[in-house]
Amino acid sequence: MEQSALQKNVSHLSLEPNPLLVEHAKRRAESVQNRIADKITAFSGSMWFVYIHIIWFASWIGFGVEKYPYGLLTMIVSLEAIFLSTFVMISQNRADAKRQVIADQQWQTVKEEDKQNEELLRLSNQILELTRAIHAVTSPGAETTPAKSA
Repeated sequence: MEQSALQKNVSHLSLEPNPLLVEHAKRRAESVQNRIADKITAFSGSMWFVYIHIIWFASWIGFGVEKYPYGLLTMIVSLEAIFLSTFVMISQNRADAKRQVIADQQWQTVKEEDKQNEELLRLSNQILELTRAIHAVTSPGAETTPAKSA
């Protein structure tokens, strides 16, 4: 079977997941409630869910389970919508938690890089001062110009 164009374009990219997200998923999977909510959310967001509902509604109406205006069907669908909206919010909270894990990791990286940059700047200034001192010793008559501070 031939690879799709997308697979060819991204085949060089690393597909290794972020270790913090893996740890977050493990912690989340420890709860039975979270596993159930994840399964329901995954199923209700699938095309199988749509197909089952098409068959269910068509059968309900086609076999004449109740007469128009379908009060029981309306109540059942309304209750289902209430629960599904809750699962949508659970899914959004889960996505927000993942984004927060990534944001926290990125903020930690920024702080570490800032410290490294400050250290590099300090070392660069020391090298500059040492270079000036060496030039002052090797050429005593030469004038030195003051360095521009960054």
